[in-house]
Amino acid sequence: MTSPITLQNAHLRCELRPDLGGCIAGLWFGQQPVLHSTPAAQLRDVRVAGSYPLIPYSNRIGYRKLHWAGQEYELPQNFAPEPHSIHGVGWERAWQVEAVSATQAVLCYRHEADASWPFPFAARQTLTLSAHALELQMAITNCAHGAAPAGLGWHPYFAKSAATRIRFAAAGRWEMGNDQLPTRRLANPGLDTDCTRLDVDHCFDGWNGSVQLTQGGLRLQVTSDLDCLVVFTTPGRDSIAIEPVSHVNNALALAYTGVAPESLGLRVLQPGETFAANMRIQVEPLA
Repeated sequence: MTSPITLQNAHLRCELRPDLGGCIAGLWFGQQPVLHSTPAAQLRDVRVAGSYPLIPYSNRIGYRKLHWAGQEYELPQNFAPEPHSIHGVGWERAWQVEAVSATQAVLCYRHEADASWPFPFAARQTLTLSAHALELQMAITNCAHGAAPAGLGWHPYFAKSAATRIRFAAAGRWEMGNDQLPTRRLANPGLDTDCTRLDVDHCFDGWNGSVQLTQGGLRLQVTSDLDCLVVFTTPGRDSIAIEPVSHVNNALALAYTGVAPESLGLRVLQPGETFAANMRIQVEPLA
């Protein structure tokens, strides 16, 4: 196991597991968890990490069928019992440590074409603690000889209590079928609600790039330059996933059926081209 990394300043502590999907094991404000957090040395499963990277796509590729440039690829089932492929490969692979200091880490992953994703790419995460925030950047570079689809995002699980409340603005929400795939888009203003009884697992588009979250005496603001947001929680869960992502769920399949790629946030990178995005989690105590 590659040694865990701890980033720390006067207010925040962030523990990383580069070898376990380049994930954030936990984020704490003092001793209080901000994310659904586990000490890095004790974390055994990336699926219960505080956050993990979504790259080179987010959410699901329906029934593992990827259509691109006249070819069909069958991807692995990696989230059984669901019949889909989900969240790309970055969360399943070890990342290398390029640089580390007391408050910043740079992690890299180089993907060679394989059965899980047929297009080679290079990825980089930069994680930085500022006074009251965790700042993240992620980038993907197309290393293939031809154009390739690309997407990215983050999958943070925020700690949830009876006092947790979420607020953000959006333009639309993609409804989902029983197979967890989007069916249609409806106009939707976003959410402004207590999370105790919230039951949601949807992708919102036209997101304004900011989420306000209150929990356990903390005021959080999640911001990103991406304009899609996946939110997932149920009444029985002790966490809420708030996921800034670059494209709508199952975007590649929807584009194949004729939906305009640009309306889905789908990126197409030329050889050597890079797509990068940012996310910031600001944490402050309630007055």
